Amino acid sequence: MAWVEQRGTRHRVRFRLPDGTVGTDSSHPTKAAAELRCKQVDIDQATDTYLDPATGRITLAEWVSIWEQGHIAGPAKRAAYDSHLRNHILPRFGRAPLTQINRHAVKVFVKRLKTDLADSSVASIMSLFSMLMREAVADRRTGYNPCHNIKVTTTRPPERPHATPAQIDRITARIPRFDEQVLVTTAAYTGMRWGELTGLARANTHLDTGVLQVDPDVGALHEVRGKLYLGPPKTAESARQVHLPPFLTDLIRQVLSGHDHDQVFTGAHGGFLRRSNFNRRTWAPAVNGAPEHHQPPILAGMHFHDLRHTHKTWLIEDDIPEIAQAKRLGHRVPGVRGIYSHVTPAMQQRITQALQHRWEATHPQQPAPAVRRLRAA
Repeated sequence: MAWVEQRGTRHRVRFRLPDGTVGTDSSHPTKAAAELRCKQVDIDQATDTYLDPATGRITLAEWVSIWEQGHIAGPAKRAAYDSHLRNHILPRFGRAPLTQINRHAVKVFVKRLKTDLADSSVASIMSLFSMLMREAVADRRTGYNPCHNIKVTTTRPPERPHATPAQIDRITARIPRFDEQVLVTTAAYTGMRWGELTGLARANTHLDTGVLQVDPDVGALHEVRGKLYLGPPKTAESARQVHLPPFLTDLIRQVLSGHDHDQVFTGAHGGFLRRSNFNRRTWAPAVNGAPEHHQPPILAGMHFHDLRHTHKTWLIEDDIPEIAQAKRLGHRVPGVRGIYSHVTPAMQQRITQALQHRWEATHPQQPAPAVRRLRAA
């Protein structure tokens, strides 16, 4: 049981810890106030809901150091955490005790972030901040999470663009290198992510059967702190086989016959293809146009990832079953629908036939392009 001790003109509440030592809960100006707090401490201890104030007096920066020791995250996620902490969260709250971080201060923090950052960036920062405070609650260092249910976005993001097969052809026509033309075409006609395409190994292209394999261990190219490396794809479901329409099998075969590198799609000298360089030099000029050369945009502001949206849209237009769409894109259908639905060879064939038909509709009786030899490393 807790008890009251007088210290000068004040009265403090004391209690015994599980290890037998004595701790101090709080200090009060009157004995009556201290006795009331004693009763509250006794009830909380009896119901196993008591929070030792001393554990919440550590600063957020100290809690982050403790939290990091047990939190599991991949290199890319860890790099994002470090950036959010270093640039935003710790400069504002690093010296604040956990129990003194209140909801109003967090709302002001969000409002200031929104003046300089996109909503997606603010949401990512607040996701980490909320997780830190949620973990502090679970560790019984503070009684509540001041980030809970704080609104970050006030407007719905605009719908992302998607392209038609004819627009994909117009985009690729503006790309000088043949292998990068095929990269864009493959993204549109498979829905594969950037990292899955640029990490695709020659050994995982089974062109005799028209299948690309996304390896579960090294099937995606990642960039962390400027370093490129091969690692697992985004999710467990992303490790999959992607069936190709015949025309795309032929195009990829031509790319492979033009070099002897390990990866299918590479930089000009055979190294990993860096996304920022590709976007700046190749993708943005192709989709946004060049006004100085009187070249109009095709789909201004379109991202490379929007080719994945494009592929999903095509599958919907072609009435492909939901489970087959999800399997092809590396998604998981939740709940009972995912448990009781299965992809059949007939569904795979239906997908590739529909994609082949799309290609042929915009390339009537067009001869296959000649193989262009890529520069060796």
